[in-house]
This record gives sequence, C-alpha cells and structure tokens, in this order.
Amino acid sequence: MSFLRRYRELLIVGTLLLVPLISYLSSGHRGREPNFVDRAVLFISAPVQSVLISVIDGVGGAGSGYVALRGAHEEALVCRTGLAEAHAELNSLKEAEAENARLKALLNYVEDTVDQEIVARVIGLNPSPQFQSIRINRGEDDGVRAGMPVVTSEGAVGQIIRSVGGSADVMLLTDPQSHIGGVIQRTRVRVTVSGAGGGRPLSLELVQREDDARDGDVVVTAGSDGIFPRGVRLGIVRTPERPVVGMFLKATLESSVEFNRVEEVLVIPVTMGIPSAPAGKGTR
Repeated sequence: MSFLRRYRELLIVGTLLLVPLISYLSSGHRGREPNFVDRAVLFISAPVQSVLISVIDGVGGAGSGYVALRGAHEEALVCRTGLAEAHAELNSLKEAEAENARLKALLNYVEDTVDQEIVARVIGLNPSPQFQSIRINRGEDDGVRAGMPVVTSEGAVGQIIRSVGGSADVMLLTDPQSHIGGVIQRTRVRVTVSGAGGGRPLSLELVQREDDARDGDVVVTAGSDGIFPRGVRLGIVRTPERPVVGMFLKATLESSVEFNRVEEVLVIPVTMGIPSAPAGKGTR
C-alpha cells in the first residue's frame, strides 16, 4: 500500500497514457472516432504534454542561448584584443612621430653650427633631489668628455661630469653645484644662473640692484665661463625684487628646458676654445 501511495500520481498518469495506446493497438491501426475514454484521456493528458513540451523547449532554448552567449563572449574578447593591439600600434606611431619632431629640431640646430654635435638619448634619471643629473647613451667611445656642455633645441641642459665607455652623466642646471655665466639679452647685463635643487626654480645671482632687469627678460649664456658657447638660451627672468638693503636684486629664472621631459640631447664637443651658438638660437 505504501508503494501505491508513493507512486499514485505517476501510475495514474501512466494509466491515462496507456489506455489510448492499448485502444489504438486493439483497433488494428484502423482509424476510428475517439470514444468517451479517449476523449477524457486526451483532455487530461494535453496539459501535461504541453508542460512537458514547454520544459523540453525551454531547456533546449537555454542550451542554445548559452552556446550563442558563449560565442558572442568569445567574439567580443577577440574584438577587444584586436582593439588593444590597434591602440598599441597607434601609440607607437604617435611616439615615433613625436621623436621624429624632436630629432628634426635637434638636426636643425646642428645644421646651423660649425661643430659636430653628438646626438644622445636620455637613458636614466638620478632620483636624488639634491644631485640633479641624467644619464645619456653616449660616452668616451663616442667622443664625449667631462666638461662638455649639453643642450637641446630649446636651450641649455647641463654639463658632462662623468663619461665612460658607452654612457655619460650630465649635471643639470638645476643642481646646486651648477653656476653658469649669462647675460640679459635686452640690456646685456651680466648675471650668474645657479641651481637650487629640490625642485626649486633657477636663481638669478650677482645682478646689481640698480641694473635693468625686468620680468620676462630673456637670459642667454655669456660664453665667458668656459662651459657653454655664447647665446644659448637659459630662461626668462621672473619676479625681480630690489631690496632696500643690499647690493643685489633677487630674482628667479624660468628655465627654457623642461628637464623632466628631456629625451634627446646634443653634446657640444668643446675642444678648441669656446664655440658660438648659431645665430638666432638665443633670441627665440
């Protein structure tokens, strides 16, 4: 009895489905009009059949949807990969274009000079806030010697302080030990441009309090310190102050070169006296 109670519903449904089958087989496969029992069984089993068909269709549809979704995901992944590769290639082209522009500016500088400058790439940066220097990929093997000035098309960068086989270190103008002789282009007043380190701007020193120095004046190298040729741009005078007490005015210099963005430089091989910068390089 427990067996009948447990499987009562299944037996009822099986019986309802079995009766039409027996009736069909006993009729010899001949067509006939459905009797009352057939109609009752069909009426009861039709909803069950509809539910079963819906469940089967739903499972099949879910499987097809999963396969389609997985395929769409894989296609999207391929598209994203292709897009990333395209972006990387575009960035490479932009970098090459920017580098070509910088090298072209350096070559224009070289064409206007009589000395054979050495083009070098920046390969390292000293992280110390007090000792401001960069490392370039040219050294003794390329004719680079300590004491040679280093410039870009925008202006002065620094001075070679150490050179070995294939590399050299450049002390930047911002280093506290850097002192470059300059001249205010408008008035020809001589000045000294010194580094302050620690991310501070260049300092304009040894300018007499009564000298004519104004905000916005351009300062270029004087060519008298034995380091830089004459006329290389150093920067622009900012915030000059004339104290009531003291001989010298106080001012800073906004450098013409963004040192943290320098990527290529020119090393000027000063071996026979002090060369001159090309005409117009200190007046831009």
